[in-house]
Amino acid sequence: MTADGGLHVVVMAKYPVAGRVKTRLAARLGNDGAATLQTAFLRDLAARLAVGGHVPTWAVDPPDAPFAALIPGARTIPQRGAHLGARMGNALADVWADGVRPTVLLGADLPHLPLERLDQAARALAGGADVVLGPALDGGYYLLALARPAPSLFGDLRWGGPTVLTETRACADAAGLRVAQLAPERDVDTWDDLLALAAHVAAHPGALPHTAAALAALDVAATQ
Repeated sequence: MTADGGLHVVVMAKYPVAGRVKTRLAARLGNDGAATLQTAFLRDLAARLAVGGHVPTWAVDPPDAPFAALIPGARTIPQRGAHLGARMGNALADVWADGVRPTVLLGADLPHLPLERLDQAARALAGGADVVLGPALDGGYYLLALARPAPSLFGDLRWGGPTVLTETRACADAAGLRVAQLAPERDVDTWDDLLALAAHVAAHPGALPHTAAALAALDVAATQ
């Protein structure tokens, strides 16, 4: 939620347990290194959201993780569901239990996400869009914003695959929902993604201090 009571932000966040996070990167970084990177991403994202006036709800997996020890004062809800779509749909239902309001779902794989994307999503919803999608370069999406419940978007799609964005748009079209689309962004799942992030960190000193420290400790540089 913004400081002025606008868009509510929900972040889908895996707690950094070695062997359970950033598994594609763990092949190069090791399980402990991947967990170190996840920790840094979460802390930088939390700090950047706070600077932008956002007080997010963190949908946490595993549900009993001591997330508030990682992000002091964090407001959390447990992730529930057999697949990502179900977990996102349930997270929205939980935050809407006391009343539906414009809400954006984010992943935790973009600590560098430009905060103007949240403002753009809010403006699109205010302008009449039912759904706002932020396309990820891998075929998924890094952001989904809704003005009201849309359960058809969270069904039996090929979650985690390269067609999630296309399938979600098809579901929205079938439900008669008006869709707005933001500029694409690159989330961080693969080694090439991580090198691109390292280049971003090098070009923006001080912007992501936890991530910069983790990359240095793991000896990851943009030129590798």
